[in-house]
Amino acid sequence: MSVVLDRLRTRFPSEVASTHSDFGDDTALIRRERIVEILTFLRDDPELLFDFAMDLTAVDYLGESPRFEVVYHLYSLEKRHRVRIKVRLHEEDPVIDSAVAVWPGINWYEREAYDMYGVVFRGHPNLRRILMYEEFVGHPLRKDYPKAKRQPTIGPEE
Repeated sequence: MSVVLDRLRTRFPSEVASTHSDFGDDTALIRRERIVEILTFLRDDPELLFDFAMDLTAVDYLGESPRFEVVYHLYSLEKRHRVRIKVRLHEEDPVIDSAVAVWPGINWYEREAYDMYGVVFRGHPNLRRILMYEEFVGHPLRKDYPKAKRQPTIGPEE
């Protein structure tokens, strides 16, 4: 049994939809409503101490409901364990609370997921495109984004 997943299930029994541990990788599927509280617990709990948000990304499961998944990859430098936290979001409401207050460094990861997939991070201090230019239409990593779609090249006005 995983200490991380056990602590998470004990502290948030109704928010943890499922867990599994394969090849040393712990994964928990979480309901989005209390995500910031859950991430704060993972960071601050003395037995866990997840002080490093290694990555955040999104996944598009086109044709499934919920369509999107936000994935947090967390690591504890002191305890030397890691966990993957997943949150599913519906296509018509791809919104989740920002984790910038928990790990300031997650700022750019959230902006990338917003830019590439259209996931909105409520409460983000500066949620705007980070890779594509502001006039770009759509989210290029969505599976239904037309691969042959042409976009105008827009540069700074002279």
